[in-house]
Amino acid sequence: MKLKQRYDLIVVGAGAAGIIAAITAARLNDKVLLLEKLPQIASKLKATGGGRCNLTNTLNNEEFMSKFGRNGRFMQDALKEFDYKTLINFFKEIGVDTHAPDGFRVFPTSHNSSTIISALIDEMQRVGVEVLVSQRVEKLLVINNQISGIQTTNNIFNTKRVIVATGGLGYPTLGADGDGYKMAQELGHKVTQLYPAMMPLYTKEKWVKNCRADTIAKVELKVDMKKQSKIKVYGDLIFTKNGIRGPVVLDAARDLTPLLEKYGEVPILLNFTKGMNEEQITKYLKELFSKAPHLTILELVNTLLPLELSNEICKLAGVEAHLSYKKIAGEQRAKLINLLAWTPLTVIGHEGFKMAMITRGGVDLREINPKTMQSKIVDGLYFCGEILNLDGPCGGYNLQWSFASGYLAGASFSKNTFIENI
Repeated sequence: MKLKQRYDLIVVGAGAAGIIAAITAARLNDKVLLLEKLPQIASKLKATGGGRCNLTNTLNNEEFMSKFGRNGRFMQDALKEFDYKTLINFFKEIGVDTHAPDGFRVFPTSHNSSTIISALIDEMQRVGVEVLVSQRVEKLLVINNQISGIQTTNNIFNTKRVIVATGGLGYPTLGADGDGYKMAQELGHKVTQLYPAMMPLYTKEKWVKNCRADTIAKVELKVDMKKQSKIKVYGDLIFTKNGIRGPVVLDAARDLTPLLEKYGEVPILLNFTKGMNEEQITKYLKELFSKAPHLTILELVNTLLPLELSNEICKLAGVEAHLSYKKIAGEQRAKLINLLAWTPLTVIGHEGFKMAMITRGGVDLREINPKTMQSKIVDGLYFCGEILNLDGPCGGYNLQWSFASGYLAGASFSKNTFIENI
């Protein structure tokens, strides 16, 4: 095994958090080594947002943190140093223009993640970050509770400061295998229970396969369980052969996967009518029928929903789709209107981490200093990004957190501010 030269900082993991940490530290004149176990860097970043790379969003810090739940305030110091405006300026500085076409989600104007990755690579070269790929870290070396180096499969690298930015368990084909969690646990850190999040879901109901032609916009999804009634998400939905996907499903999955593990199945209710309630739907159908009495009930419902979904909801209500509104029995009409307001489905499973964009759970935040991202257990050990127990919804939340935490960890490494424990 070869003994390599000493570095001021070694970053493990060349994703969004690790790359920006390395750049930030190198800009502060640190000698930085970035290690990646795959043959190329930023594999997951390249796939983010379907390759379009939704970098962040335009929420203020308070609103942004609230979307992460009770752990959100842990991000306060990181966001204070590196919020979405700072991120936009950073990319502009390295040659990437961004915009927010919907006023909320921020993308590179190219809408291509390769633009982001190329700019980051160029900046790492400019500031002197040494990048080594195909380097699997086997062990973090510690002497007297102080990081002393890193052991890879073939080499030992000396350093007194390490950032672990290895991400979560989602998308194992892009390199995720939980190695960072193992490193953390070996050094005494607690890792909370890990769940796959942000992914498609399977349903018990088979009729969903008949509705795959259209995207349903502005759907509200809520959990139909008394103790979980606060779980509500909004967004577009797409039916699949075996269930549902789309932004609203990806956001809901964060909360549903732990419930699935506990209960086996989770009943949900979906409003496909853009928030209309039973009274509003009743009024709408009556008024439309009075103007167009020749329309069948299927044709009336089709003015609210795509044809395939309209047909399935009529079937669920036991309504003959070819009849007129007036000829439907009152009980059936009430059932139809109830189903239009809230359509029930039962979530029964998912594909696990194979299709999970992010991981729910991670290194316990109570063991990390939020002002620096440094471990409270081992001196010189830092964590950032998805490996920590923080996950947010779709819309640039998780990438912003990765960039902000990576920046804060990297900024903590300036040789001018770091005091070594002797």
